[in-house]
Amino acid sequence: MNMTLLSAYIISVMMLLLTPGPVVALITGTAARYGYRSAFATAVGTNGASLMLIAVATLMLKGVISLSPVWLSFLGLAGCVYIGYTALHSLFSTPEAGTTDTGTGVQRGGNFLRGFVTGVSNPKDILFFVSFFPQFIAVTQDFTTSILTLSLVWMIFDFAILTVYILTVKKWMPARHSRKIAMTSSLFLLAVAGCGFVYNVIEITHSWPL
Repeated sequence: MNMTLLSAYIISVMMLLLTPGPVVALITGTAARYGYRSAFATAVGTNGASLMLIAVATLMLKGVISLSPVWLSFLGLAGCVYIGYTALHSLFSTPEAGTTDTGTGVQRGGNFLRGFVTGVSNPKDILFFVSFFPQFIAVTQDFTTSILTLSLVWMIFDFAILTVYILTVKKWMPARHSRKIAMTSSLFLLAVAGCGFVYNVIEITHSWPL
């Protein structure tokens, strides 16, 4: 085990997860709006999306698939459109402060799906797993062991940090601020979607000049 490389990977994962982004905004907004159950269902969905992106990165390293930069830009563009739609939907459907999740299976399933789609279309995570993740594959001498190790580290820190965000919003933030937190999270999501949309359109235009 290359502990130096593993330590660098852990620090990179922590910095990525602690930096505000679409997933953090979605998690905090859901926690403020609907409560623990919906927030944790969303977190499980985003974690599943990360595992899917890891699987894609693994297939790329194995040479099974290849993604050109322009297709990554299209994928990022689609992700920005979805994130923007989610943000607008949340802004126009934010319930009053104190409204909580009843915990039904349909609601949890919907939040899981929402978390998964947001996570898999998150431009920040796409770039990390496609471009940055492969640099740590030498953490062990065996390819499979390295993938399993890196995946396990990601899952542990991802869920732990998202749990901290959820508990912070629900346990230490006054209930009267729930609506403000939800709206702030939605506005942040909308800003991220807008910036990402413009960036990816520029990248696509440069790749395919008219």
